[in-house]
Order: sequence, then structure tokens, then C-alpha cells
Amino acid sequence: MRFAIALLVFVPVGGVFGLWPLPRSLQTGTTALKLAPDFDIHMNVLHAPSDLSDAVARTKSHLKNDKLGRVVVGRGSSDSSVIQHAKSLASLHVSLTKGATVRSITEEARLAIETRSEGYSLTIPSDGSAATLTANSTLGLYRGLTTFEQLWYQWSGNLYTIEAPVTITDAPAYPWRGFMLDTSRNFFSVSDIKRTLDAMTMVKMSQFHWHVSDSQSFPLEVPGYTELASKGAYDPSMIYSPSDVKDIVDYAGARGIDVVVEIDTPGHTSIISAAHPEHIACPIASPWSDFAAEPPSGQLRLASASTTNFTAGLLSAVAKMFPSTIMSTGGDEVNANCYEQDAETQADLKATGRTLEQALDVFTQHTHGAIIAEGKTPAVWEEMVLDHNITLSNETIVLVWISSANAAAVAEKNFRLVHGPSDYFYLDCGAGEWIGKDVGNSWCDPFKTWQKAYTFDPQANISESQAHLVLGGEQLLWAEQSGPENLDPIVWPRAATSAEVFWSGPGGDSNEALPRLHDIAFRMRQRGIQAIQLQPMWCALRPGLCNIDS
Repeated sequence: MRFAIALLVFVPVGGVFGLWPLPRSLQTGTTALKLAPDFDIHMNVLHAPSDLSDAVARTKSHLKNDKLGRVVVGRGSSDSSVIQHAKSLASLHVSLTKGATVRSITEEARLAIETRSEGYSLTIPSDGSAATLTANSTLGLYRGLTTFEQLWYQWSGNLYTIEAPVTITDAPAYPWRGFMLDTSRNFFSVSDIKRTLDAMTMVKMSQFHWHVSDSQSFPLEVPGYTELASKGAYDPSMIYSPSDVKDIVDYAGARGIDVVVEIDTPGHTSIISAAHPEHIACPIASPWSDFAAEPPSGQLRLASASTTNFTAGLLSAVAKMFPSTIMSTGGDEVNANCYEQDAETQADLKATGRTLEQALDVFTQHTHGAIIAEGKTPAVWEEMVLDHNITLSNETIVLVWISSANAAAVAEKNFRLVHGPSDYFYLDCGAGEWIGKDVGNSWCDPFKTWQKAYTFDPQANISESQAHLVLGGEQLLWAEQSGPENLDPIVWPRAATSAEVFWSGPGGDSNEALPRLHDIAFRMRQRGIQAIQLQPMWCALRPGLCNIDS
């Protein structure tokens, strides 16, 4: 087994802690402890990388600026007497275990996904003696700093906890804990993405799946293929330049997040026809529903050698822009009728003597070969494994999206998989139909509540012998009805749900989780992330009193 999936028993906690995700092993006491006015974090790491030093500085800034009162009636006023007499914690000592290799957080976050070390141990005595944080990697230290930040509340100028001593031994159940953002249907600025990364790192997410292009727009400026963005972006101001990409991936890496880019092929590529009509079959055909899953229609002419070479070159150029070891080539919702109606594709099939399925196989092997040559592991949507008879590398990662029930079939084919099922994790569901002249509901109704996502079992219907194939999962925002205006509230804190499922493991109690989810949402708002309210504040301040049986 490549990584641990066995769950540790949760130590019961009271209504104070706002830890999210819940540590795998947690022991707490009942003693008040406050941070000393001159509290400091001491790094005992030889040649500490700059992003670790920056992470420590951010933790100190968060401790100073979060200014979060406990999410209880009075916001902590009832704690004033115990705070007054509490001992003070003067320091947190941060160190790597003996013999650990010193790499930057960024380097650690970009290692092959099953080789990363994110575990840590955190001890906070109740007597005021120094707290300690140890890990085998700088990434583990960073995860521990994130936990440390969530332990403290403010009242009357004091930062304190009332549950010292604290002993935590923690590590994730799964390495892939992600969020996918679609920036094609509507554009999100670099600052929007960075703010999203800030929220992701608060809940120890590890993967930002960037669905950067689709049929509607191509906002990514790719060296050697700049015409795709210049003709395919909504506006010149709505383009991600190579420097924007570097800014985003560096920002993510320093926060323990790997950026996995997706260029969906051969479907969902209509917009490429704006620059290269010769490569696209059935562009903006009517009625669109005969040729695509949503408008506008248009797919890469996969039977064409010229188009295949063009696509391989494009993917290779994109791969060079992103340091992750993983890159997605999509592969979902390929429309056969589009190719059947396209004279050029039919001529190419006839000339080569191939069926459409055989042409897809050649196309995929060639384009995947291009990114493998750049050191990337391909990722694909589930149809490439379940609906098509094509040759894929055994290392290919498969993202399950249509239904949670399909994960078992992917595992049966012995592919590593990532859960992103629409019946649990699609954040856009339930907003009504966006197609004009249609008064129906969205295809994936109903709205996917945080409670629903919290019940997800990553190993459901997957045999014990195939359990190691599950890398984790992600929640996803398709942006047909989303933009910068509603990014934060539609995503947060709901997307934190899967972060806990895939860090702490499944089977958590939603009644116990709700006060902690309130807490992390309150803390997000303190940091400028507009997480939506989950209940009236009266309920948030009185855990359990708004339960149906209370």
C-alpha cells in the first residue's frame, strides 16, 4: 500500500476547537493557556528554505490579525477570569526529525503524489513551557503550523485556548485533497485564484485542479500558441500570461498546493476554431445539442495527423509552463455524431482505414506521449477508461465525475483514481438551468450540501485489494453560473468538507463537525474570504440548539 488509509480513532473533543480538518490523533485538556505578548516561533532547521521562513511569518501574522472570538454566546467573555490567571506560552519550537532531507515546501508539494510526507506532531504543554512542532518534511511542518493557527482565540487583547495541554499526531488519509476551478465559462482574476488558494491551504488541501480552457474560451497564453488566447479569450484583460501562471503556481507551492492544469481534449475545444478552424469539427453547429453536451459545439479533428501533431505540440508547450508531475488532458463527453457529420474526419478515417475509436486511440497515445516526454503523468476523465477501448499508461490517473458508483469500475481496471462525483462534490448543482428557453432545473440537481459531501465514503464498493488505487478526491466548481462575484460563497465552507473526508478519513459525525465548520468559516471571513453562513448566527453560537431533536 502506497499510503496509509487505516483510520485512527478520533479523540472526542469539546465545543471549543475549530480544528479543520480534524487531526487523526488528538488529546486535549481543560487548562487555560495564553500566548505571551512576546510569543515567537523558533525554527531549528539548518539552512531553512525561504518559503518555510515565509510560512512562519504568515503564521505569526495570522495569530496577530485573525482576531477571532470563540464561536459561542458572548464570544469568549465567559473566559475572562481563567484567561487572567492562565500561564503564558512564550515559544513554539519548529524542527525536522533527525536525518530528514531539507527541501522547500514548494518542492515537497510537487513531489510525485504518493511520495509526499505531510505528517507532523504538535505538543503544547499547559504549564507555559515551550510548544514543539516536528515533522519529516517542511511540508509537514507547514501543515502543523496551519493547525497551530486554528487553536487560538482572542478576547480582550489576549490570544488563548482553554483546552491545554494539546497533543496531536497527524497525517492525511489520502494525498489528493483538491478543488477544481473552471476558468473558461467565466474568467477569474489572479487575485481571485490566490484568495482561493489561501482558503484551500487553511484546510490542508493539496491539489488545485485548474480547468483552464473549454469550448467557450481559451484564456491561457501559451508560448508558441499565443493566437489561441489572443483570439479565444473573452477580452485582452482576461488572459493568463506565462508570468501570471508562474505567480499562481509559486503562490500555491509555497502554501503546500500542487497545481494540476487541464487542457480538455479532444472535446470541449470549439474555441480553438477562432484561431485554427482547420483543426475543429462541427464548430458552433446547430442544433448544438446534436453535437455537444453544451454550447458551443466543436471538437478537435482527432483523425487528422495534422491536428494530432498540433495538439501534441500544444500540450507539450503547456506542460512546460507547469511544474507539477501531473497534467490532465480531459477526454470527457466526446460526441461521435460531430465526427460522423464532419467530412474532413470521415475522409481521414477512410484514408487511414481506421474506425473512430481507433483514431481516438492513436490521438490519445500521441498526445499523452508528448506530455509524458515532459515528465508528466497523464490524468483523464472517467470516459477514457469506461467508455472507450484505448491504450493508456498504467500510471494514468482517472477522475471519476459522472457518478460515485463508477469508481469501482475504474478500480477494477487497475487505474489510480480521484473521486469528484457529481452526486456528491459538484458545487454548481442546484442553481437552476442556465440554457436559454429552458425553465428546468440543472442536470445535476439537487444542491449538494456540505452534509451530503461529508457522508462520502472513498472506499465504497472498492475491494480491499484495490484500496491503494484511491488517491483521494476533490470538489469542483463548473462556472457556467459563477464568477468572481460568487466564487467565495458558492465554494466556502462547503469545499472544506471533502478536505476533512480525505484528510481525516470518512465516517465523521456531521453533528460534531458543524460547530467546527462554523469556526473555520468565521476564521475565513476574518481573512477576507467571504464564506457563506451555514445557519443563523444564533444557532452558530449555540451548538446543538438548532438540531431537529433539540
